[in-house]
Amino acid sequence: MFDRIAPRYDLLNHVLSCNVDRTWWWRTARRFRHILARPEARVLDICCGTGDMTMALVRRRPTNAEPVIAADFSQEMLARARKKLAGRRVEVVEADALRLPMADGSLDLITTAFGFRNLANYQAGLKEFYRVLAPGGELGILDCSKPDGLVGKLFGFYFRYLLPAIGSRISGDAVAYGYLPSSVEKFPSPPAMLELMRGAGFVDVSWTPYSFGIAGLWRGVKPGP
Repeated sequence: MFDRIAPRYDLLNHVLSCNVDRTWWWRTARRFRHILARPEARVLDICCGTGDMTMALVRRRPTNAEPVIAADFSQEMLARARKKLAGRRVEVVEADALRLPMADGSLDLITTAFGFRNLANYQAGLKEFYRVLAPGGELGILDCSKPDGLVGKLFGFYFRYLLPAIGSRISGDAVAYGYLPSSVEKFPSPPAMLELMRGAGFVDVSWTPYSFGIAGLWRGVKPGP
């Protein structure tokens, strides 16, 4: 499914979010600037798609920094990421988020933007992220949420009815853009997601809502030694 929608993925992200997605990536990268500023920091952007979150991270890296690893399991997404990130200090890797090809404790930061909710098992994904993070390493999950109140009702109508219609028309893939709202409906609420993160061992967990809670950043830290 992700291979099929790759050619129109960037366009649809910008159209369907009214171009606010660029701000979400920028805010997420800024949140981890204290890690990104360290040249020796080892950074993974998992479920990187076509590389927009990766690009936001790279822009905050020093010129002599270790390459950012951009990983995804969709070959077509990665093909577009390679073109977008050409000439940048990025290593593009095909990888399964539930079985990362990294050693225990080998990373200082993991980010994932709008990909975590697609994992087959959230708890297994969190445990795998925890495994490859070094003590003191941080995790950032940028993903959709379900806002409350009037905003929630308006967003719910847009997400259930208008977004699938627009996405299907532009991409030609009704299945993919019917899947999108259903995946958000099944995604844990912010408090439930924070509890899952604690269960996987993360501490100092937090959720920061973006754009009235339409999206948000979940953050956690692997305890230090």
